[in-house]
Amino acid sequence: MTAVICAAAALCLTMTVVHVASIIVAMVRCRASGRRLPAPRGAPPVSLLRPVCGVDNYAEETLRSAFLLDYPDYEIILCVAHAKDPVLPLIERLIADTPGVPARLLIGDERISDNPKLNNLVKGWPAASRGWVVIADSNVLMPPDYIQRLLAAWRPDTGLVCSPPVGAEPDGIWAELECAFLNTYQARWQYFADSLGLGFAQGKTMLWRRADLDRAGGIKALAGELAEDAAGTKVVRNAGLRVRLVDRPFIQPLGARGALEVWRRQVRWARLRRATFRLFFLPELLSGAAPALVAGGLAAAGLGFSVPAVVAALCVTWYGGEALLARVAEWHLSPRSPLVWMLRDLLLPVLWLEGWLGSTFVWRGNHMRVEATARSS
Repeated sequence: MTAVICAAAALCLTMTVVHVASIIVAMVRCRASGRRLPAPRGAPPVSLLRPVCGVDNYAEETLRSAFLLDYPDYEIILCVAHAKDPVLPLIERLIADTPGVPARLLIGDERISDNPKLNNLVKGWPAASRGWVVIADSNVLMPPDYIQRLLAAWRPDTGLVCSPPVGAEPDGIWAELECAFLNTYQARWQYFADSLGLGFAQGKTMLWRRADLDRAGGIKALAGELAEDAAGTKVVRNAGLRVRLVDRPFIQPLGARGALEVWRRQVRWARLRRATFRLFFLPELLSGAAPALVAGGLAAAGLGFSVPAVVAALCVTWYGGEALLARVAEWHLSPRSPLVWMLRDLLLPVLWLEGWLGSTFVWRGNHMRVEATARSS
């Protein structure tokens, strides 16, 4: 029994130390700043490639933000798969409202993979005329210095710069739960991994040097995995380069969300992570507070300490740290955030099991399977 108690205490301590370390790293990397980066001297021309499908919450704000960038030489290429998509009038109006920004709308769907987003994007790659290409989802809200911040993260050994999404403007408890997953959990761990040299791509925003991806086969090389960001990570690593994250990640305004919508999205991402990077998915079981609280309570009982006091101290450490991170980074934080973070952590073991036990998911109405991805990883 003593060995079990010692193991529980060691597990709790290790998890808590790593958790606090990840918070410190994320606070340094994501600390809010009112300073806007100027365009670099000799700013390279950039193509901004955005796949659009349907009218999401805050669609006008996020799409319009691409037309308001403070950058001297960039073009916008908006890709829509179908001529009857309801977002077309909005795109046409935005293009007409800003004639000073070179922008084009391309319509068509070339099926090169099971990934509908990539099939929509393929036509945009040859149309992009600049040597640097940003692929950015339509629901990313771009600040005026969006391109400058991406370029500032580039180093000689870089093959790709990305940004995880940070949820904002949640409407309702389930949108707050999505913020809990996106912000002080997923973004935090991604910045921690990036700081250890283990950065991986996030499809919300990807800055490519066109020549690098063209050497790998162009945008069609991203069809090597079901998720284009997983394929991008492997393309970059195979070239001996690194994926890096931009400091101060970009915002995704959420609006209203339903419980099933949030859960299905998390299950989709979990199954893709398990299929694509299995060894990195394994430790996700221990990434939330629940195992640390159980181990800490078990150790406290065995060592004669007050279990409620130890569990309460752990909760203050874990969730107080998350609150501090959210405050420093100016991410969403509300009086019920700690309760939502606790709900998230209770769901994490279930989500981890869902990642292993299932192979299918639905993405924008498309029923998909991850087996092909698993075989290629």
